[in-house]
Amino acid sequence: MSAKRKASESPQGLIGRPSPYHPSVTLFQPNSEPSSSPTVPLTTRRSPRRQKIVKREDSMDSTEKSTVTGDTSALTNSTVLKSPKAATASTSSDVKPDSTTHAKASQGGSPRKRKSASQASGAFHPAPPRWREAYDKIKEMRSRVVAPVDTMGCGRAQLFETIPKNQRFATLVSLMLSSQTKDEVTSAAVDRLREAVGGSLSVDAILRADDSTISDAICKVGFWRRKTEYIKRTAQRLHDDFDSDVPKTVEELCTLPGVGPKMAILALHVGWKVNAGVGVDVHVHRITNRLGWHNPPTKTPEETRSNLESWLPKELRPTFTGLLVGFGQTICLPIGPHCDSCLLSDGLCPSARAASPRRSPTKKRVVVASTSRAAPKLEIAMEDAKDEIL
Repeated sequence: MSAKRKASESPQGLIGRPSPYHPSVTLFQPNSEPSSSPTVPLTTRRSPRRQKIVKREDSMDSTEKSTVTGDTSALTNSTVLKSPKAATASTSSDVKPDSTTHAKASQGGSPRKRKSASQASGAFHPAPPRWREAYDKIKEMRSRVVAPVDTMGCGRAQLFETIPKNQRFATLVSLMLSSQTKDEVTSAAVDRLREAVGGSLSVDAILRADDSTISDAICKVGFWRRKTEYIKRTAQRLHDDFDSDVPKTVEELCTLPGVGPKMAILALHVGWKVNAGVGVDVHVHRITNRLGWHNPPTKTPEETRSNLESWLPKELRPTFTGLLVGFGQTICLPIGPHCDSCLLSDGLCPSARAASPRRSPTKKRVVVASTSRAAPKLEIAMEDAKDEIL
């Protein structure tokens, strides 16, 4: 095909002219419409490779915008040649800022705290059937046995202090040490810490003590390095903001390092005699789910606490935690619960296991070889081995 085109080859009724912003693009317009630029013949020289470059609207100047998009009639009467790729690119570029803005808007706020199941639904959990009967049975079983929590729980730490502030602080320290630790180990650690800091567990005594002194005293508890830091920072915070005393609200207690809702509620129960809720630990969480008191079963202690507080009578809350903790330490164990001796296994506990018959211990046959026979065989074997080597 020739590089030149004749004017007669142009569509009838249209006059072609080069684009004002690219010579390789030809614009067509009707004969009747006046043209701002003089009409030129269609014998313009084209480049060997045909290129069609279309400017974006935001990169055009005012003159070009008026030429291409200035009038509605001009858009209908004139035709601008665009390549399909350019049209697709311009369409995607128009949509891109909106999606970017939407993504930024969604990332603007800080993440919210996850609510429990009952809080998210906004409805109170109903009281489970026959819960009071099960509660009375647990109370009866607990009266027959002494659990570690009865003699070595957080309430024991205050018995060796005479000043009320120190009693409350000793209770709080005992609760902080009890996380992931048995009561026996926690109680011994509190006694060692009291002796290490001078005989009285107070805020000032902890602040005067070195970190190594605290660590050596509590090294038997779980996560003792982290708890050393928590106790030191908590003592400093109590000294600065609370007059070296334990706060009186759950919200203020939860701002202390290493203190959660369970510790805060129990600290208020023991230290201030304040009924602030139900303290839920692993025993309370496990036992109430085994009894089927949550529908659906709860996955976290916070969900368990929220459900229990929605139906459990307020007068039972201060003693409820210790009652179930001792029950979980002695009868309803995490592994191998004593269902055969539990009063709840008769229709009150859906998780109760039937007592399996005990098997008599199997007798093992012991064969003793006489040394008189074994020795010659050993000697013969050694002689045979020597013969093989030789």
